Amino acid sequence: MLTVYARRTPTGGNRLSRASNGWIHTAACHAGIIQATTCFDRALSQRCKWLTLAATIVGSSMAFLDGSVVNIALPAIQQALHSDAAATQWIVNAYMLLLGALVLIGGSAADLYGRRRIFVLGVTVFTAASVACGLSPNIAALTVSRAVQGFGAALLTPASLAMLGASFDEHERSQAIGIWAGAGALMLAAGPPLGGWLVDQVSWRAIFLLNVPLAIAAAGLALRFASESSDPHAKQLDWSGAVTVAIGLATITLGLSAIPTAGFRDKTVLAALGMGTAFLALFVAIEARLHEWAMMPLSLYRSRNFSATNALTLLLYFALGGALYYLPFGLIRLGGYSATQAGAALLPFALIMSFGASFAGTLTDRLGPRSLLTMGPIIAACGLAMLAVVDLRQPFWVGVFPSIFLLGTGMSITVPPLTSTVMAAAGNVHAGIASGVNNAVARIAGLLAVAALGATLFASFSYHLVGPTPPQANEALNAVMSGQSGIHEEVVAAFERALRTIMLVTASCSALAGLVGWLWTEPNGTATSGIARQHS
Repeated sequence: MLTVYARRTPTGGNRLSRASNGWIHTAACHAGIIQATTCFDRALSQRCKWLTLAATIVGSSMAFLDGSVVNIALPAIQQALHSDAAATQWIVNAYMLLLGALVLIGGSAADLYGRRRIFVLGVTVFTAASVACGLSPNIAALTVSRAVQGFGAALLTPASLAMLGASFDEHERSQAIGIWAGAGALMLAAGPPLGGWLVDQVSWRAIFLLNVPLAIAAAGLALRFASESSDPHAKQLDWSGAVTVAIGLATITLGLSAIPTAGFRDKTVLAALGMGTAFLALFVAIEARLHEWAMMPLSLYRSRNFSATNALTLLLYFALGGALYYLPFGLIRLGGYSATQAGAALLPFALIMSFGASFAGTLTDRLGPRSLLTMGPIIAACGLAMLAVVDLRQPFWVGVFPSIFLLGTGMSITVPPLTSTVMAAAGNVHAGIASGVNNAVARIAGLLAVAALGATLFASFSYHLVGPTPPQANEALNAVMSGQSGIHEEVVAAFERALRTIMLVTASCSALAGLVGWLWTEPNGTATSGIARQHS
């Protein structure tokens, strides 16, 4: 099939296409990214367009499903592989680390080397890693495979969005985006209960092997019907920035994960935290030197709204990522839920997130983004605070549902104005990369939440479990989280109190995000940076 190069326009061109924020980020942000991509000069047949759309839906669904089902399977994985709490965290952290650090590079690679080529490469890498995950004999092999999965997702997700944007012109995009978003909503809702059912009825390994038929369909449709496109003016890849930020985040995460076993004052922990901080500072210096060729141009932060919304995103998705990681442990180990029931318990959250965006858009028009960026996180904080006080052993509709409902409502109110404010703050030229940066910030927030809250969980657990030494407390925590039999009641009680502490911390972070939205965001929510105004 002939290679078709997309036209570069003053509105930013194809190089502004970037990646998604995972299964909890609604289609609002993705729609903006798709809109930032220029359509082909060459006319495509309707059949090729819609089958390209099908390829992007199936490819994106792999990442959506993977992100939504793994948390539900973590208790079963920890038990089956005889893993401790710190090692189990890396099942999630390894994936989020590579995805968060490399997703902007993935978008640039798609523009530079071809969207279809990078999409198929990403699908191939993701699928091979999924098979390796499903066949992993131990926690170390699973962690490495999950890291490779994250690399594959960093390639396929932005490339799939760019392929969709390049295939449909401005007159057809609304319908295509609607279909794509609707399919994503179904995957968002179906993921947790499907994953729980697979864990209960088949095996936790099945959640990874499920990607194989999806990958065959996505790659086959893309190779057969999607036309290749790229941007001849695309910038070179910022590998120095990507590697530096990856090392910085990895070492900080390692340091935080080691606190339960080594203690905060351990030289290795302090060295890891110091080294990670130094590498993140080096990343900022590299991005400042590269200016507009950087994967994260620092000029974007001249905008008050851009800085505010990214600070809000970091706090809010720290809260959400931490809560959704540890809540399944509480539901299964304390509430007596099966994996299927724990997955179904998150279904209201997914449904509210999927279908509440249009209502939030109407509210944004009436109240303005600043009000919603304040109310949304505070409502979510109320839901998280309720999870800190309810008894998970109560019936679902009494104990868990009200909290999940408030959390979903708060998030659905927040995401659409958050996305629109980020893109408006950067201006048309930088809208795509601004959205990509915001997506990466959300991924990194989840990564840091799992590691930092793991240390918090251990500290609270040790405090409430009087007597044992730190190694004994860590062994007891691993026993209750992995579902071992014969656990003493005081150990279970200490874990329950520690879990309540985690939910209170996440509620505080979410409330602080609302405060940031009120104090830092411009009242009209549309102020642009100097560089945005220059190019708009």
